[in-house]
Amino acid sequence: MQTNMWDWQVEIDDTLVSASPDEIRGQIVEYENGDRDEFDLNVEFPASFTGRVMSEMTDVPRGETRTYGDIAETLDTAAIAVGQACGRNPVPVVVPCHRVVAADGLGGYSGGKGDRLTLKKRLLDLESE
Repeated sequence: MQTNMWDWQVEIDDTLVSASPDEIRGQIVEYENGDRDEFDLNVEFPASFTGRVMSEMTDVPRGETRTYGDIAETLDTAAIAVGQACGRNPVPVVVPCHRVVAADGLGGYSGGKGDRLTLKKRLLDLESE
């Protein structure tokens, strides 16, 4: 399913979320407006490396970040592999891949179309307010 956040389209694989597309969109709107701090949605993680990385992403608290290297150390893998898995996150925003950054900056972000790094920065700014 596609939804909008500010000026960006975000693609979410709603087959991995045990809620209707309307409920997912509604919670994203509440989050975007600052009326919701966390999502109340059950997400099924794929049985893959990406799923393991997604699980680690959900442990990063709102307003905080972890580096690709931090998560790589936890999973006993390479930072580049974690970055690639973040890029494959099928449930961006809800599973907060935007909270995972490079050691020397923002890194990448696949959570939207267009200028995605600006979306990542905006999400991090929203969470630091």
